[in-house]
Amino acid sequence: MFTPEALKGELAKPKHIVVTTHHKPDGDALGSSLAIYHWLKTKGHCVHVIVPSDFPAFLDWMPGRSDIRIYTEDKAANDALIGGAELIFCLDFNGLPRIHAMEEAVKQATGIKVMIDHHLEPEGFDDYRHWDSQAAASAQLVYDFIVNVMSDHAAITSDIATCLYTGIMTDTGSFRFQTTTPSVHLIIADLITLGAKNWLIHEAVYNSYSENRLKFLGFCLLNRLEVLHEYRTALFSISRQDLNRFQITTGDTEGLVNYALAISGMKLAALIVDRTEQVKLSLRSIGEFPCNEVCKKYFNGGGHRNAAGGNSHDPLDKVIATFKSILPEYKTLLTT
Repeated sequence: MFTPEALKGELAKPKHIVVTTHHKPDGDALGSSLAIYHWLKTKGHCVHVIVPSDFPAFLDWMPGRSDIRIYTEDKAANDALIGGAELIFCLDFNGLPRIHAMEEAVKQATGIKVMIDHHLEPEGFDDYRHWDSQAAASAQLVYDFIVNVMSDHAAITSDIATCLYTGIMTDTGSFRFQTTTPSVHLIIADLITLGAKNWLIHEAVYNSYSENRLKFLGFCLLNRLEVLHEYRTALFSISRQDLNRFQITTGDTEGLVNYALAISGMKLAALIVDRTEQVKLSLRSIGEFPCNEVCKKYFNGGGHRNAAGGNSHDPLDKVIATFKSILPEYKTLLTT
């Protein structure tokens, strides 16, 4: 493992650097990546942000978005950039399978791999690790990396502050999750002081629904919500026909699971979506229910205690049945 001093030495001279994050990047993934991108650019490095896939349209406004390269759109050129990178910053993921098609290219790359992440059980592919599973967001750790590890608070521009604010805001559910500690609020206050316009960021992320997305939300609430009172659990199950009917694009199901958890008395919420190539499952919970344990044990996934995800190659109806069959095992935890 590299020490902070060794990494500072590597970054003291201009380098060719690639920044990447997980498949289907969310606000934290993209905010962390673009913040590091802008910071590295201020140091004179040649930097490319390469992401495994597309991402939600409500993040299109972010500073630096036009410079993002999507791996699958030009695989040969992106493989060359990854292979030639002297450092690769891996943000908001802790295992190479999470970057899907990019996995092999990054695995084979000889550049120093820097991981900044807050998910449990790092895989161990990295050469330098800035990791804390108790952090509210990877963007919080990027802030800590720049300010405390690299001792470079003065380098945080308004664009960097905006990206970090977006990452922390989205991964804390607008600062309402249990991970929103006093230190998180202090960081947020500093980011606002440094130029993050909090009201504009909230507007861009949360008030940018398409007409189809809003109609889809209404349809799901009326027709796809199931409440299992016995287990204080609510779930949405979405078919590929539902997605096609409303022309759903990347990010349009973002936040839907939280409506199920918002029902009074619920302790667990699930969103189960047939994405054609696989069925995706997202879990959210209140209290001690271990979403990460369930996703790891039954759905090839993982995450945090109160927010986790997984997937299955079984048909949608079978995934729903599997999820429901698990609930009796956790009944005491869900009902007390």
